[in-house]
Amino acid sequence: MAKGKAVTIATLGSHCALQVLKGAKNEGFKTLLVCEKKRAGLYERFGFIDSMILVDSFSEFLNDGVQAKLKRANAVLVPHGTLISQMSSDQIEKIDTPIFGNKWILRWEADRGLKQRLMEAAGLRTPRPVVSKDDIGGLCIVKLHGAAGGRGYYLAWDRQSFEEGAKRLVQRNMIKGEQDLYIQEFVRGVPVYLQYFFSPLTKELELLGVDRRYESDIDGMGRIPARQQLGAGGEPSYTVVGNIPLVLRESLLDEVYRMGEGFCRAAERLVKPGMPGPFCLEGVYDSEGHFTTFEFSARIVAGTNLYVDGSPYSDLLYDEPMSMGRRIAREVKMAKKKGRLADVVT
Repeated sequence: MAKGKAVTIATLGSHCALQVLKGAKNEGFKTLLVCEKKRAGLYERFGFIDSMILVDSFSEFLNDGVQAKLKRANAVLVPHGTLISQMSSDQIEKIDTPIFGNKWILRWEADRGLKQRLMEAAGLRTPRPVVSKDDIGGLCIVKLHGAAGGRGYYLAWDRQSFEEGAKRLVQRNMIKGEQDLYIQEFVRGVPVYLQYFFSPLTKELELLGVDRRYESDIDGMGRIPARQQLGAGGEPSYTVVGNIPLVLRESLLDEVYRMGEGFCRAAERLVKPGMPGPFCLEGVYDSEGHFTTFEFSARIVAGTNLYVDGSPYSDLLYDEPMSMGRRIAREVKMAKKKGRLADVVT
């Protein structure tokens, strides 16, 4: 990055762009949005977005022209789920623009095998991976690789139900074949998403929010009586349509911090420089209050959009509104002031 020049905070126009750029503006940064032309009308409504690079699709992000504009702006790119869903790990790792956090760990997020390895190294309780459809011996959830927002997930309880679900996804052009699917033991409980921020500058882990997702149409099915459910047919969807705020029992918080710290230590061992910035542990609490982690996201998650003015947990740490977007911007500000930008970007 250009030394002595003001930094611009940039992101893609989707997912959580509004809170990222609002937080950046609150911290005094110039803001830049790489935006698909079809969405420009939405983002033009908000005065905290200083400039936009318009593209026909996000696939143009790697074009020399777009990268040159980001370089001239001295931009730091904040990655989110859209970046991961739109680009391969190889493409993300070739981005010239400095990325906030660890872009190398995004490959571990996208690859189910690497993801499982990191969660186990962190000492997290995880669902049992099911290696083959022939090993399905109870209720399982079948997932796509990468950041899909629950899209395409389905339940299977034997080989036949797995094959039927896979066939539907092939027909919808969501996968090429069964090899594109990951089978995981289904764990019953309340889905909970833990939103963390780790600062390499202070070496402190912060819990900034907790949420659960509202998934269509599986969550809406509870409003339909059982007899009508059985007669309706069709396969329920797990596509995320929104997020719901959640406050945990205080007695659970000690374990929440220990899980987050264990994850940061494992990330530092396995994929340098570790886990700087925002991340999320995603799982379920069972009736005994035990947390089983079925996913992690190694970047800001959309559930943080609930807390643009801060959450009950950020209020315990800050005497001012602190969204995850603003926390990212503050870390960039502190790193630049201390001459340590290299510690928070890759």
